[in-house]
Amino acid sequence: MRLTVERGFDQVTVEAIAEAANISRRTFSNYFACKEEALLHGERLYIDAFVRHLRERPQQEAAWSSLRAAVRVLYSSWGRPMDREWSARARLARDHPSLLARQLANQARLAQDLEAALDGRAGPPGVRHGVLVAVFLAGLRTAVTTWSEEGERTLLTVVDEVLDEVEAPFGG
Repeated sequence: MRLTVERGFDQVTVEAIAEAANISRRTFSNYFACKEEALLHGERLYIDAFVRHLRERPQQEAAWSSLRAAVRVLYSSWGRPMDREWSARARLARDHPSLLARQLANQARLAQDLEAALDGRAGPPGVRHGVLVAVFLAGLRTAVTTWSEEGERTLLTVVDEVLDEVEAPFGG
């Protein structure tokens, strides 16, 4: 991420990333298929942690409340350095189609994993978990975009504000 911010996405090569990480090109390829995957590695860690936090919530907790609690635990544990990295990643993805495509694939995976983690939980009457997850993730995307553009408040503050707006019709 540092190299990409310094040099620009198009000027960063896999070789440069490997060199900066003090690893061989071959070692890089053992972990990542391309530079986009490496740049979004933090996002994959986020997905795994978010789903793990959701699964750790009490089973009797309402679906929406569980989603909010899990994302709160996740975002509150990051702090300022991760905030800057997320902001840089969000701006990069908006400007580079190959990163955006990978990010959208990650979002689809996240939606599927969240739906599976919500199995057995009560949701709002008449609202499928798939709809609930889609609305929740739309709120998160709106919050991340707002936060990355304004850059003044913490990500968690903006997420809470946006999800409060969404929660009225979908809240648990």
